[in-house]
Amino acid sequence: MTDKRSDLKKIIMDTKTLPTLPGVIQKLNTLSDNDKSSVQEMAKIVSSDQVLSARILRLANSPSYGFYRVSTISNAMILLGVNVVKSLALSSSIFAIMEKDSVGLWEHSLGVGVAANLIARKLGLPECEEIATAGLLHDIGKVIIPLKCSEAEKTIQKLIYERQIFTMEAEREIIDTDHAEVGGWLSKSWFLPDKLSEPIAFHHDVAKSENHRIKTAVVHIADVLIKASGFGNSGDCFVPSIQKIAWDALKLNEQLLAELVDEVEDKLVEVKNFSLEMMSE
Repeated sequence: MTDKRSDLKKIIMDTKTLPTLPGVIQKLNTLSDNDKSSVQEMAKIVSSDQVLSARILRLANSPSYGFYRVSTISNAMILLGVNVVKSLALSSSIFAIMEKDSVGLWEHSLGVGVAANLIARKLGLPECEEIATAGLLHDIGKVIIPLKCSEAEKTIQKLIYERQIFTMEAEREIIDTDHAEVGGWLSKSWFLPDKLSEPIAFHHDVAKSENHRIKTAVVHIADVLIKASGFGNSGDCFVPSIQKIAWDALKLNEQLLAELVDEVEDKLVEVKNFSLEMMSE
């Protein structure tokens, strides 16, 4: 690891300066590692923070999860699973920043969560909710880089505009890493399971995903579909191609892809409405 990249990793992994809730998260991590802990105990910890609870319930009721109408943290944990709720808890304050500063990126992230869920259900995959969460969080690195490297971020944006290149190309040139890798570092520091951190880290390079390639392939394709739809703003000027390794891993064909595109387009109307509700709060 180069000096620049190593220094940046230390800065980013310094979670004390990240907008998270260490006390709640630490307790949640401890309880979730204990087989004897009940859902109710974990829900009580999360519910102790009213703002956090409200944001988790809003996200749990988003189109990404099929409108469950979840009304309590306990229900969210039962329906979505502890890992999903934990990752929503960790990301809730990050998303608060994202909503204020970049509505486009927030909408793109929501859209990818929805598309990932649709693809997973269409293909009959297990753990659709976790795949949706990985989709929701896939670009979390794009929120952290401006927070931790504001000057470098200005140079990155200038490079994207001047050369008309992909965000990750500019990031690698300026900071010797990219938002996907940064997202992977963050998810590891937050003790998220590999089935969430791997799709986040490798959604632009599915071949590097070793243990959760199917989930990573779903998030990759969901990202491409949402960029192609023009929904939200990921920061990229162009739509990347679907990687063959992802196409093959999911055994896709042209007809299936066409059906997915239609279903995603229909669902995005709901996502837009949900996003507008969130913005107005």
